Amino acid sequence: MKITVAVIDGMGGGIGCEIINLMRKEFGEKINIISLGINAVATEKMIQAKANKGATGENAIKYSINNVDFVTGPIGIIFPNGLMGEVTKEIAEIITSSRAKKILVPVNHPDIKIIGLDSDSLGANIVSAVEELKKLINENMQ
Repeated sequence: MKITVAVIDGMGGGIGCEIINLMRKEFGEKINIISLGINAVATEKMIQAKANKGATGENAIKYSINNVDFVTGPIGIIFPNGLMGEVTKEIAEIITSSRAKKILVPVNHPDIKIIGLDSDSLGANIVSAVEELKKLINENMQ
């Protein structure tokens, strides 16, 4: 059985796309990637980045998240009103309550300071998140 990773993003889906691109380079088609967009633009962009399939919105996230091994995306997906207000409290609760292992990309926000991020760029944080996913996926494939 293939490992399934949900990539959740909103806004323009840029972080999700970069995660999917790096995972495809690493694993090819050995894993299933589901893009779960908070909006349709993010979903479409992540599908174009080679997710196996995708769906949009709160109910799609609620339904799909119970069938994945890992969840990844920007850290804002677990904060109510994250991603400039796109993340509802329900979406944040659905994600944080999921039994799937969560690997989140830290992104600073003007009103939130995440300690330890000063030296790393967003791109470096995305690479680090995918490296952690790679380690965990490889452990689960054995």
